[in-house]
Amino acid sequence: MSNSLDERRFLLQRAQPALSGLIDGSLSSLAPIFAVALATQTPRVALFAGLATAIGAGVSMAFSEGLSDTGAVTGRGDPIVRGAITGLGTFIGGALHSLPFLIHDYDTALTAAIVVVAIELLVLAVLRNRLFHTSFLSSLASVTLGGAIIVGISVALGSAAG
Repeated sequence: MSNSLDERRFLLQRAQPALSGLIDGSLSSLAPIFAVALATQTPRVALFAGLATAIGAGVSMAFSEGLSDTGAVTGRGDPIVRGAITGLGTFIGGALHSLPFLIHDYDTALTAAIVVVAIELLVLAVLRNRLFHTSFLSSLASVTLGGAIIVGISVALGSAAG
């Protein structure tokens, strides 16, 4: 019994905040990074836009998660720990597809960023499947749909500005 309670506690207090952060960071940062990349066609500017977005989103999500629930009633654990986990996950999710813009060649950087996003979405679906026993295909479809909507918006904004 204690093993299932420990597993539930881990899922509520560690895995869910981490996954929530990773999903938020991966999806919410797509629009600014790709809109700026397409508008400026300057990898360095896209890198800074992406890192600024990842940092801002990470701090925002840390406070949001930490202030949303004390954990006393829900059993979700210490709000500071949950906030830190969510914020770090959000930062990582946003920063990963910013890093390809360290590449100086615009076309290469953009292609690499797209590949990183595809890998991120695949990993998120695998994590949801393994940790929360959701259907892999359903998870992949969900995160991909979210990503596609955001990329479509960012492409429209970046193209209109550029």
